[in-house]
Amino acid sequence: MKKWFKSVLIVTSAVTMLAGCGNAENENAEGASNGGVGAAKSVTLKMFIAQPRFKQQYDQYIEQFKQKIKEEKNIDVTVQLEMPTADTAPQILKTRLASGDAPDIFTLHAINEIPSFYRAGYLTDMSDQPFVGKLMESVRGSVTIDGKVVAVPLETLSWGYLYNKTIFAEHGLTPPATLSEMKTVVDKLNSANVKPFLLSYSEAWVPQLLLPLAAGGLINTENDDFIERMNKDEGSFKEMQSMFEVFDLINSNGTEKALEVSADDGAAAFAQGKAAMWLQGPWYADTILKSNPDLDFGVAALPINDNPDATMINLSTSTSLAVSPESKNKELAIDFINYILDDQDSNAFFQSLKFNPIASVHTYESFPWVQDATEYVKAGKSYQDPAIPQAVKDEVGKGLQSYYAGQMKQEEVLEALDRAWKSYNKVNQ
Repeated sequence: MKKWFKSVLIVTSAVTMLAGCGNAENENAEGASNGGVGAAKSVTLKMFIAQPRFKQQYDQYIEQFKQKIKEEKNIDVTVQLEMPTADTAPQILKTRLASGDAPDIFTLHAINEIPSFYRAGYLTDMSDQPFVGKLMESVRGSVTIDGKVVAVPLETLSWGYLYNKTIFAEHGLTPPATLSEMKTVVDKLNSANVKPFLLSYSEAWVPQLLLPLAAGGLINTENDDFIERMNKDEGSFKEMQSMFEVFDLINSNGTEKALEVSADDGAAAFAQGKAAMWLQGPWYADTILKSNPDLDFGVAALPINDNPDATMINLSTSTSLAVSPESKNKELAIDFINYILDDQDSNAFFQSLKFNPIASVHTYESFPWVQDATEYVKAGKSYQDPAIPQAVKDEVGKGLQSYYAGQMKQEEVLEALDRAWKSYNKVNQ
């Protein structure tokens, strides 16, 4: 009986050893077919990027990232990329974050949203990551809070309004320094049967651009504590009522059916020379030049009154990428954040987006419209984007749409903005 048991044990052991050898051979063969590191791990990253007009550029850069990770870490990355419009993105994202359905990586506005997102615990501290040391000093502060770097910036902006340089040159015009001069420019264009302004208000975020321009000029010349007082419920937008003067001038000398025209439609129309000026920023440069690569356009500061010192360029860091602390693939998500400023690939990516250089690894030449804005900056005619809560900007966009349509009066718009800021204060202070 004992001999029989020993025989069985020997045979069993031999079979086990042979099976083990077979498995090892299979694993070695599989490893050889995968660079000698075994089967690739599969990971899904969810990205929420509110820039649908740049889908082609992001798709390409994400593919490069996936290939890099496969080669370096033997990970097969699947990216679920969601790209809502700027009008719908803030509410969608806030709902996701509050419900525990946060994307791994998401965009947010550095100036307007980082403070509230940080207080809510929605941002990962990435201060120790390689990308931080590459950021220009002038840019790093915009994504830093409490000494922590919580996002990688994508867009730094120098903006006011866009103008068609060819049309201006043909009619002997230069960008005006005061509102009275702007009225003269408008009169000359009208006399030449050239539409002065392109209007595209179907998306509320476009008319709201007036607010940071008007507020910035006024805050930096005659009302420097406006933001501070609004944060204490001690101010009122009635102090900004003069902004309607330039808005009325734009609307009364603009293209028709503004509430039916999207920003993308506006870009195409501006590229075709349908109007001489457009209340829009250079972030639409790529879309404009796709429609008309030969268009010669520039950036100028918008006059808001007859004080030339108030005609200033807005300097801002807007779209930035953050990582959710709840991400189940945080290490890989941060890999992508670092890849945004990759030493080799970042240059081509930022150039394709027509974004300004923001890091030491960016060696490409600035675009002509950036040089236009830089002349204002050199002359001391610029300001940092006012820290106006996103909820207030959303409200002003809707309010100015209604004002344009004749559904709200100036006082009603201003009262709605006051209420929006007070509601923001209740939640965030």
